Amino acid sequence: MTGPVRLVLADDQTVVRAGFRALFDLTDDLVVVAEAGDGRLAVEAVRTTRPDVVLMDIRMPGVDGIEATRRIAADPELDRVRVIMLTTYEVDAYVFEALRHGAAGFLLKDIEPEGLRAAVRTVAAGQSLLAPAVTRGVIEEFARLRAPEAAGAERLAVLTGREREVMALVAAGLANEEIGRALTMSPLTAKTHVSRAMTKLGARDRAQLVILAYETGLVRPGEQR
Repeated sequence: MTGPVRLVLADDQTVVRAGFRALFDLTDDLVVVAEAGDGRLAVEAVRTTRPDVVLMDIRMPGVDGIEATRRIAADPELDRVRVIMLTTYEVDAYVFEALRHGAAGFLLKDIEPEGLRAAVRTVAAGQSLLAPAVTRGVIEEFARLRAPEAAGAERLAVLTGREREVMALVAAGLANEEIGRALTMSPLTAKTHVSRAMTKLGARDRAQLVILAYETGLVRPGEQR
């Protein structure tokens, strides 16, 4: 992308927002364009400013981060906006629901400054935050508590056999380059298969594709690939 990454900060604690803003003020390529103290105001700020990335606290009064994320993800005019959830706990049912509703990934609030800036740049570039094992761990942990959908096979029927293979490897945490090596194809071809699977299933990003892989029974918690 050209130009700086535009950010909206959404957290009910003023001191937390101030801390994040201070970190981003130290960089030229990350710019905070708005702040919000609850989910309703966050959605309004996003619709007004059209940021690249939203740092969204999960627990906020009134409209929480999950509902705010759902509203953003459901708005076609905001399809380029990516949401990163902020949480205090590594394993959190709220995180799982946020990912289901369209969040691109999540970060712990005690993340190191450079890690935070790197994560924002990663998501703004259209990549996912699925690489950290903790994110996959959250998805798998809460997938254990849910039985696969009865209509899972029917939902997957729109995919080709190769797209299902690629989707399963995405769920295992593989990047496009790794998928390419595993299936003897170029990274670009792997990326194309991922994109087609996302389009056919209505997945907003790779995080939702991973969750769909578990919910439809394509992969099961604990499977090794």
